[in-house]
Amino acid sequence: MPHADFVHLRVHSAFSLSEGAILIPDLIALCERHAMPAIAVTDSGNLFGAMQFSEAAFKAGVQPIIGCLLPLAAEDGQGEPDGLPVLAQNETGYSNLVKLVSRAFLDSEPGETPHVSWDDLQSHGEGLIALTGGVGGPVGRLLASGQTPAAEAVLARLQALFSDRLYIELTRHGLDEEKRIEPALLHMAYERNLPLVATNDVYFADVAMHEAHEALLCIAQGVTLNNEQRRRVNAEHYFKSPAEMRALFADLPEAIDNSLVIARRCAARAPAHAPILPVFPELDGVSEADELRNQAAAGLEIRLDDHVYTPGMSGAEREATATTYRERLDFELGVINKMEYPGYLDRKSTRLNSSHDQISYAVFCLKKKKNEKRCASELPV
Repeated sequence: MPHADFVHLRVHSAFSLSEGAILIPDLIALCERHAMPAIAVTDSGNLFGAMQFSEAAFKAGVQPIIGCLLPLAAEDGQGEPDGLPVLAQNETGYSNLVKLVSRAFLDSEPGETPHVSWDDLQSHGEGLIALTGGVGGPVGRLLASGQTPAAEAVLARLQALFSDRLYIELTRHGLDEEKRIEPALLHMAYERNLPLVATNDVYFADVAMHEAHEALLCIAQGVTLNNEQRRRVNAEHYFKSPAEMRALFADLPEAIDNSLVIARRCAARAPAHAPILPVFPELDGVSEADELRNQAAAGLEIRLDDHVYTPGMSGAEREATATTYRERLDFELGVINKMEYPGYLDRKSTRLNSSHDQISYAVFCLKKKKNEKRCASELPV
């Protein structure tokens, strides 16, 4: 059966939290409907869906391309990070992508938008294919603001980092900024002998979902639909068919062809393994289970004093009242220890204020483990 002559390389799944609106099973169904041999998911700043996407695509006979819209710190240090789409070319690339995403969350200062630095990109760029990012990328942003020399300098730096693994990305969503910067992007591509690639920044499945997606963005921002200052994504950000994309870029067929070239260059899957839970360091020989018990028991006593005991209760009455709570705590801790979660809850206890909160979180974790197989990429970093 012949396959389509274009594949999407910029898809935001529902794991682009409060931003993307395509569930992984629905994305695979779209690929099958359009006979796309491959598909790339480039969620915003995370790899939460990498395992589910990789396995679902592989089982359906669709080549998964694992990517991410990396938040790259602006070279001038001004404003929010730029979006740099990167795709894992091989196992080394996937490993480096995991490291970059982790660095974005672990190394950013509190209150900052998680981001990676140019130094991070230098250290962990091997095995990754990079796109320039359209109007939201480091090159496009500078071009759109009239800073052509700075844009050229950033492009030169990206080319030095990625060499023949860098593509000039062209997008046509009907935005004025896209039309304004496209001639400069084409000039840079031909001047530097860099290949072009056409993409559509996909957030929802079809045009009919645009209105619902607008509501999703409003919920994420805490604003209403009539707010003129809110973030907007127009109706062109849907999963266009290969025929629609080829018609849209009829003047630049090589940009469409290169989507397949990139797909052929990528061969990486998220490795399947058991969940990796954090290990809580022992304190003076105390085990994870004992540390969790000590913290939970202390927290329970605080809750009993603040919310359960009443003035005038005798010691015996307090003990009788507390018995039910302590028995429940013993039961819950037994379940947590049996499921090998004590280290995870010990870690979380630095952010949970009481035993009640810890136990509630434990129940959430246990339900989640029961209902789905969690992978390392889905665990909090």
